[in-house]
Amino acid sequence: MDDKISRLRGRIDEIDETLLELLNERAGIARKVGEEKKTGVIYRPEREAQVHRRLHSKNLGPLSNEGVSHLFTEIISACRAQEERLSIACLGPAGTFSEEASFKQFGGHIDLVYCSSIDEVFRCVSSRKVSYGVVPLENSSEGAISQTLDLLSVSALSICGEVGLRVQHNLIAKEDKPQYRKIYSHAQSLGQCQKWLSKHHAQAELIPVSSNAEAARMVAKDAGSAAIAGKHAAQHYELSIIEESIEDNPNNTTRFGVISEEGVAASGLDKTSILLAAKHEPGAIFELLEPLARNQISMTRLESRPSKQGLWEYMFFIDIEGHQDDAIISGALDEISAKAGLFKILGSYPKST
Repeated sequence: MDDKISRLRGRIDEIDETLLELLNERAGIARKVGEEKKTGVIYRPEREAQVHRRLHSKNLGPLSNEGVSHLFTEIISACRAQEERLSIACLGPAGTFSEEASFKQFGGHIDLVYCSSIDEVFRCVSSRKVSYGVVPLENSSEGAISQTLDLLSVSALSICGEVGLRVQHNLIAKEDKPQYRKIYSHAQSLGQCQKWLSKHHAQAELIPVSSNAEAARMVAKDAGSAAIAGKHAAQHYELSIIEESIEDNPNNTTRFGVISEEGVAASGLDKTSILLAAKHEPGAIFELLEPLARNQISMTRLESRPSKQGLWEYMFFIDIEGHQDDAIISGALDEISAKAGLFKILGSYPKST
């Protein structure tokens, strides 16, 4: 038995050495590609999406596609850093789901800039303090993130990528208590755990803060309080997980968007996000959406927001399948633009895997 294990381990060592040689060869080729491009654009989301999809199609296991994507995200991140380490703005402090989404999208070879608000993330990207920003777009339980939508409507920045993150909420604290005086968390997270909180901590004062990581930071200084946050926040602030997975919806997922000044070429499996407002005419909304139906363009999201321009006037945020440069998509968008009181393309980007 010991001899067999030794032989297997020896084979693993041989494979590891081969992998190391190939990875360094890959990094060298990636550096040469960067030298040939000479465009200054280091991050190509459409190319990276194509890499992941191709690997998924070739994957015979036993590694899952998710595991393969995680490994190659880190490989691509390390190779990309041969050219330049990307700077990414996200909602802070350390330990937020925005931080986790940033690492999931870009890998670990990046420099994170933590912001106190979504507005600050937009400002960091607009001022070119960072290369890209990661902001929450919508949650499967609570719906759209209003502040992000409002900022997208007025910003010159566009969405160049998306990443979905399974959100697991945990009750964390310095020590286990039957009841806590205060429970801190982001308002969205408090809403996503409403039923559990009502059942187990109905007497606690629920205090919304700027982020779940900020909630964890505050609880680290107050033994009588608790926070709702992810495992990363608990680890970062050395808190104990009192109760795991307290979210009311077990499939709770948040969709994040990557924002930048750069447009993205088609990857072959894309989304386009648009903003529009209907004119004050009978059937105006139907007329706006009709080109999508006629051209068999799938609409995956329709969200309305007050326009803040007049009483009972609304803007509509829409996601459709396809890239704005696709001929059919382009033609339909031209039709919609001609009919809309307000029209703006918020970005085309690869669908998350």
